[in-house]
Amino acid sequence: MSLPPDTAPDSGVIHNIGYRSYQGPRLGRGYATGALFVQGLRAAYGLGRSGKSKVLPMLVAAALALPALIFVAVAIITKSDKLAVGYADYISLSVMGIFVLLFLAAQAPVLMSRDLRHNTVPLYFSRPITRGDYVQARFLAMAAALMLLMTVPLVLLYVGALLAGLPFGENTGHFAQGLFAALIYSALYSAIGLLIAAATPRRGFGVAAIMGVMFVSIPLVGIVYGLGSPGVGPAPESANWAAVLSPSTLVHGLVNEIFSITTGGSMHAPGGLGIAVFALETAVLTGGSYWLLQRRYRNI
Repeated sequence: MSLPPDTAPDSGVIHNIGYRSYQGPRLGRGYATGALFVQGLRAAYGLGRSGKSKVLPMLVAAALALPALIFVAVAIITKSDKLAVGYADYISLSVMGIFVLLFLAAQAPVLMSRDLRHNTVPLYFSRPITRGDYVQARFLAMAAALMLLMTVPLVLLYVGALLAGLPFGENTGHFAQGLFAALIYSALYSAIGLLIAAATPRRGFGVAAIMGVMFVSIPLVGIVYGLGSPGVGPAPESANWAAVLSPSTLVHGLVNEIFSITTGGSMHAPGGLGIAVFALETAVLTGGSYWLLQRRYRNI
């Protein structure tokens, strides 16, 4: 049968342009999870993203580091025999801890909400990693970012104290206390912050929700602590139980009691029972939030 005059026979040709199947090593789940961790850590500081994404994390990091240099300079100029602030106190709410919470509220949604909003989470699961691997990588990335944020000013305080000729043994012990506190803050804050951020694909909602949970609980502690205190004189030991109402004061009180830090009448866990209760609540909040975060991603 002849073709109509206005058509021509198909003339398509298949060209071999050299595509070959991948012949290299299969790096597996461990490598994929590690790559996701590195990507999350970089994203927390705006690395690999636009310039404006770097502004807030870098400003917060500078805001935490600069006062440490000032404290060191004051100790050197005045020839003081100790720093004006304790290592563990420096990263608590009583000094600079508010900036750590701001970093958490701003950057936790970066790690969780963006993937939900752009529907990229199922793409991760098309690779060897599991949902548990994804949650683990994000949690470790956020915890590492917070740990790094708090460790830098502590190192500046420690190195500055040694350069100022302050006692080596005393400052080394206090520096270790600060690192211990930073580790607990990082784990607890990351678990709670990521759980809240994973509840919504809208970054703005995630930021507001984290700030609401973390910041609203702080004045609540102050109110309850004040109600349990007399109008004049020191607060009774029982008033310190108010610290369990906020993650920030919970860790602060636990660390203060473990290391007998009583600077300025700081809130602390009430005795041995208080240490047990505060430590148990910290573990339950961290582990429970992490478990709920894993359950959140089972249905995605």
